[in-house]
Amino acid sequence: MATRSTNPLAGVVSATAAGGRLVFVPSRVREFGVTLGGSVVVPLWVAAPLLLPMLVIAVLTESGVVWAILWVSIGLTALAVIGLALALTFTVAATMVRWIEFRPHGNAKQLVVVRLQRSSIVAVADLRSVFVVERLRLGQRKSLKVVLHTRGGTVECEPGFNAPMSQVGAEALLAWLTSQLGSAGVAVEYRATVDRNFVCPDEWWTRAHLAALWHVPVGAVDELVVRHGVRCYQYTPSAMAMHSPDKTVTVYDPDRAYEVAESIRGQGIVATETGAAQEDPGP
Repeated sequence: MATRSTNPLAGVVSATAAGGRLVFVPSRVREFGVTLGGSVVVPLWVAAPLLLPMLVIAVLTESGVVWAILWVSIGLTALAVIGLALALTFTVAATMVRWIEFRPHGNAKQLVVVRLQRSSIVAVADLRSVFVVERLRLGQRKSLKVVLHTRGGTVECEPGFNAPMSQVGAEALLAWLTSQLGSAGVAVEYRATVDRNFVCPDEWWTRAHLAALWHVPVGAVDELVVRHGVRCYQYTPSAMAMHSPDKTVTVYDPDRAYEVAESIRGQGIVATETGAAQEDPGP
């Protein structure tokens, strides 16, 4: 029976003859395929609401003018597909980082940054800082990338489509980068960016959800909400609007709730028998 790998960076970090490799885009073919697919879908998605009714009108009326306009529209759509495909392919090939190789093993002196069509070398001495940047929305990860700040500029390394890098833990990635660059005195830091745009209240969290996230009784939630400044919103769900218009539901900002969960774990908040939340005094 095959055993599941316990390596948190499996498929992302590998050892080569020259050094340690951090992979962002496992397959060049798949990445170009996704890019070309997107360049076809987007123009068709935009043009379809116009072309389909026009086709129906042309068939029903048999108007030469309508048919001419339809063919011109189809031609413009085809040009848009070709133009977008060329632009996206060039952009992805020129900017997207496929992998970074840290050379040599254990004491990196240079980074080989390999893009889809070219590569470059960055001396570790030229690195100012390295960030692991995680973007969160509704308490869930939306993206993860590594950003290199050098004397010559900034290199942003983002995972490709469905790449293993997008699933790894930020802490494990931060630890591995520190092991590669720590001896050279390069600062490797974690940075979280939270998308706080107001979303549909159905996507915000209820009091019960917060209690489960914070590992406290439901009765302790209100106190923690006030203490940590978690935004709340009251609304009447559409299912109740007709029969119980006066009945409202209170929901809470999941992004701030997620940050509070991290704070609670760090402070050692425990729940008392009365349901109030108190700090654990420790041994």
